[in-house]
Amino acid sequence: MNRFSILVADDHPILRFGLCALLRSHLGWEVCGEAADGRDAVQKCRQLKPDLLILEICMPELNGLEAARQILKHNPSQAILVLTAVDSEDVIRECLEAGIRGWVFKSEATRDLMTAVEALQQQKTIFSSRVSDMIMDGYKRHRVSPVPDNLTKLSPREREVVQLVSEGKASKQIATILRMSLSTAETHRSNILRKLRLHSVAELVLYAVRNGLVHVDLPPVMHIAKTETKHLVRPAVPGYLPPGRPGNGLSTVEAEGIN
Repeated sequence: MNRFSILVADDHPILRFGLCALLRSHLGWEVCGEAADGRDAVQKCRQLKPDLLILEICMPELNGLEAARQILKHNPSQAILVLTAVDSEDVIRECLEAGIRGWVFKSEATRDLMTAVEALQQQKTIFSSRVSDMIMDGYKRHRVSPVPDNLTKLSPREREVVQLVSEGKASKQIATILRMSLSTAETHRSNILRKLRLHSVAELVLYAVRNGLVHVDLPPVMHIAKTETKHLVRPAVPGYLPPGRPGNGLSTVEAEGIN
């Protein structure tokens, strides 16, 4: 019996570790590989040809949406399950249009994820109830007043450049990552600003965030309670000399005569 192979793409190592352990615990499933960014996911999908790709949307260098577009363009039958915390209606809509057949939020129960993987193994389509509700609400709103799609102004390559610029990559780094000349990378940057009628990198970053090309993870606010400084009281140990008290300057072990 052939095992059901799964490729896991997420930029958080601890999450990947736990997810892979969970998937391997299911009889008949195997994790054939891991990817830490969208570009790595595209390459490993072509190399490993997994039965299922579990994909995070918010990843460096190439986000999950653009990675899915490239993967499905090369192999339209590739099954992809999105596992993410991103709940942007626009991103969900574009993922569906790209051909993604499953979506689960990271906040949902483990059994929901396992159920989704089982459904995709049977070549079914499955979405969390939250996604289904967002799709229906968005459909009703768009019928009344369609939302202009600014992203259609940009080519797939230009969207990649937008993400890399927004992540702080210089033109030279972009040229290396995308395997193009420096002048081509700089031309892309100029063309993007012109097409979108933007005047600075700061405006481009804001555009990228608003349109789901990059996602901002805000760390949780930590409330640290004030604590009083307490002196450490050591238990009575033969030969122990607390700091600050007169003694012979030897450690506990040495004071006991043990070398």
